[in-house]
Amino acid sequence: MSNVVISGYYGSRNAGDEAMLAAMVEVLSDLDPNLNITVISADPADTRERHQVNSIGWLDIGSIIGALYKADLLISGGGSLLQNVTSRRSLYYYLMIIVLAELLRTPVMLYAQGIGPIQGRMARWIMRIVGNGIKQITVRDKGSLGELAQMKIRHPAIECTSDPVHAIHPVDRNIGRTILKENNAYGAKPLVGISVREWQDWTHYKAVIARAADQIAQEFDARIVFLPMQYPEDVHCAEMVASMTSCNAVVLHKEYTTKELLSIVGNMDLLIGVRLHALIFAAVMGVPMIGVSYDPKIDRFLESVGESPVGDLENVKYDELVSKVRAKWNDKAGFSKKNEQLFAELRRLAMHNAELAIELIDKKKKEKK
Repeated sequence: MSNVVISGYYGSRNAGDEAMLAAMVEVLSDLDPNLNITVISADPADTRERHQVNSIGWLDIGSIIGALYKADLLISGGGSLLQNVTSRRSLYYYLMIIVLAELLRTPVMLYAQGIGPIQGRMARWIMRIVGNGIKQITVRDKGSLGELAQMKIRHPAIECTSDPVHAIHPVDRNIGRTILKENNAYGAKPLVGISVREWQDWTHYKAVIARAADQIAQEFDARIVFLPMQYPEDVHCAEMVASMTSCNAVVLHKEYTTKELLSIVGNMDLLIGVRLHALIFAAVMGVPMIGVSYDPKIDRFLESVGESPVGDLENVKYDELVSKVRAKWNDKAGFSKKNEQLFAELRRLAMHNAELAIELIDKKKKEKK
């Protein structure tokens, strides 16, 4: 039996990161049904129950060292772990886990990561030293390739693949339909999902989205549903935006699993998303999407499926947002053939991440013999 340890932002109620882990476990297990997976998590009990894997605490250094010693591979990712914009400390934490693995001679793979931004001369120097000792790097976009090149990380094998969630399977829409009915958010009217997040206590984008929601509800006789991707933070932000509307928007207040969120999104006629994985869920389920950017990863994903953001959180304009909604609404193709073809390639590349990981595991086991 092969052993792999996965390090990432898991167990913190973030639907995007939990979806990444679910997709990774799904695809890796498809390739090797006997694979023994241990996940480093902020909430090991939740991770064990949610994903049916072994799990250890992110501050339990003794258990982490023990798991890495037995492991045939450390997977660091996916997501934007190696950056210091949202948190300076997290960059050094994830680098520390990588260094521990390297000291124990356990090969390391950066798995479909979004690299950067990494600010500061010292942080970039440390990233270069550690990065050049990694066995395999895959990144989820070309912008991340550029970040690695600027930091002169060249030694490991580097490939541009795509976000792990792209490989997750579409789910039955009936699950989401039941949830929407329980929240009085399902019926004859078309549904428009909105995924928002808090960002630096800004209010401009919230007012714009609220005003646009009212216009969409009136012009298209649509029902507005706010979806929480990170619980409970996104619920609070959604409630704030919904309170600015007059259209009786529905806020989903519960924490949902990856499967449930995918199914809810699949019932939407249109999704407006600030969260990256809300947009990815729309692509998985073939739902037309409009993205508002707060980070280069949003722009990169939208570009990869033939779309572009309608501004960012600082400068998004009501007229431009509503105009894009009208264009999407009148486009009978919805999630177009071009979108589907581009996403199919992203799905293939996402599965390639797992293939490369299995190759590293097999190589390590041969070396042990």
